[in-house]
Amino acid sequence: MVHLSGVVDSGSFLYQDATQSYIGGSGIQRAVTNVHPANQPEVGVNIHLQPHVFSQFFAMPTGELPPELQPLMKGDDWQQVFSPKISQAMRSVVQQMIDCPWIGITKRLYLQGKVFELMALQLNGILEPQPAPSGSLKTDTIARIHYAAEILRSHLENPPNQTTLAQQVGMSDRTLQKGFKAVFGVTPFVYLTQQRMIQAEQLLRHAQRTVTEVANIVGYANSAQFAAAFKLQFGINPSECQGRR
Repeated sequence: MVHLSGVVDSGSFLYQDATQSYIGGSGIQRAVTNVHPANQPEVGVNIHLQPHVFSQFFAMPTGELPPELQPLMKGDDWQQVFSPKISQAMRSVVQQMIDCPWIGITKRLYLQGKVFELMALQLNGILEPQPAPSGSLKTDTIARIHYAAEILRSHLENPPNQTTLAQQVGMSDRTLQKGFKAVFGVTPFVYLTQQRMIQAEQLLRHAQRTVTEVANIVGYANSAQFAAAFKLQFGINPSECQGRR
């Protein structure tokens, strides 16, 4: 799964949003409850591939999968899941799939190519050695950090300040700051800004709203400040994004 917007929250099993994608291998999946916040519409692409088809495409000449891909083929063992970060390249491929201009067999061929391009980008995200940034945090602390992130995403227009947010999730300012850096790689303020810009980009591209209206929806009273933050995030002005609907 790679989503441009929206949230899938399954507690410690899975958390996916517009910054974290999801890869689930075959095997036995434990029971989970997915939470989909109503104010976070999901836009993205989900790819479902049968294990035997996966093996056909990625097996070595011996018929076995490369060792680095074997964790995705668990059979009767417990499933393994991964959550690689969503790169700009992934976002571009997903948007191209959604905006595909072709029809018929041409569309099918185009989308099949994009499926493998997206899979390559995702698999590269788990095959490259990466540190586990939240490894030093307790499970309870990680859960509280995700809860804090959910509060911010649910209150983009009028979010709590950092002290209030820390109190709401039952931790100190310092632990909240440290936890966000470990789990998301950024401070709570930067995370809030990123989520605001992601929501704004979707509204500008798909909703019939003015730049000022979108700025207000994501919590900016000053349109100039909003435009500066948007350009820093995406490299274009909000009006340019609006023109690319």
